[in-house]
Amino acid sequence: MPSAAAKKRTAGRFITFEGGEGSGKSTQIQLLADRLNNSNLRTIVTREPGGSPGAEIVRHLLLSGMGKLLGAEAETLLFAAARDDHVHQVIKPALERGVWVLCDRFTDSTQVYQGELGNVNPDLIHAMERVTIGNLKPDLTLILDVPVTVGLQRAINRRGDAVADRFEQESLEFHETLRESYSQLAADNPARCVLIDANTDPDTVAARIWEAVRERLFSTAANETVRA
Repeated sequence: MPSAAAKKRTAGRFITFEGGEGSGKSTQIQLLADRLNNSNLRTIVTREPGGSPGAEIVRHLLLSGMGKLLGAEAETLLFAAARDDHVHQVIKPALERGVWVLCDRFTDSTQVYQGELGNVNPDLIHAMERVTIGNLKPDLTLILDVPVTVGLQRAINRRGDAVADRFEQESLEFHETLRESYSQLAADNPARCVLIDANTDPDTVAARIWEAVRERLFSTAANETVRA
């Protein structure tokens, strides 16, 4: 049986992407995945809510607005149910195989959307985290920051004629508070979180993200084997 030290050496890394609507997470997470794969690091991209068959079913309910109709606490429980399936079916097995996991949203989204903006009791959120993720924490969280008007216009352009989802339909005040909450999250967790100015072209944002990943997750020795 491998020793604890051996397991630690072979374990993958867990990077989460956070940010408001239209912040560019989907684009940047794929760009980072491509770069890591090109550096011979096995990488998968996943998302929340969703990421596993069971969680994707719950995702449809949440983004359709069904969770909101049931109330903020019930919506939080739906997110927790989706996360539990996602973590145990996808994230943990991948990390144990030495795969780098890049996840579009994770527990920080619940704390910000349902906690800060939905006024769900933090004790309930923390209890759900203990049940669903245990000691699992991201190695690095990249918070993409753009002005609210910019992000919402990007979201409109992205969806085209499709109907706005449950969160895109929220008020401008909601999204302004969301941005402030994410900025505060980064300030409160500097060891894990990096606030990325994403109000520019995708290549520049990708370069900022890569610099954060190199600085936080690669040792001096590891940097020698990873492409600049």
